[in-house]
Amino acid sequence: MPVSVLTAEQVQNLIRLGVPMADDIDLQIDHLDMDKAVARVPFHGKLVRPGGTLSGPVIMSLADAAMYAVVLGRLGRVEMAVTANLNINFLTKPKPVDLVAEARILRLSRRQAVCEVALYSQGEEELVAHVTGTYALPL
Repeated sequence: MPVSVLTAEQVQNLIRLGVPMADDIDLQIDHLDMDKAVARVPFHGKLVRPGGTLSGPVIMSLADAAMYAVVLGRLGRVEMAVTANLNINFLTKPKPVDLVAEARILRLSRRQAVCEVALYSQGEEELVAHVTGTYALPL
């Protein structure tokens, strides 16, 4: 397994410093290598919307942060990489447990990284959401 340029802890700190909202959802980067990032948002009642499910913005935020993490893991400190596109398909209602995101880079060029993210309720195999997205990379 290829070693990441940055550690999971370094990336978590970079994200939390650059995007203070990450502290609000207690974003955690559990695993990082050059090919994959695993991020999580611990379940908390304040993240639940009417109907008893995690809010869409929390799910999208986790997916976006996981993509950012895998890009940082591959390229190092490119804090000015920005989301250019995010497409999400909500598939099932998340369980009241931690939400986990597994992000991979599908294609990397000099100007962009195209990523895919699978989101799961911790301990479950069924996808909660599937995300594809593109990060624009600084020149």
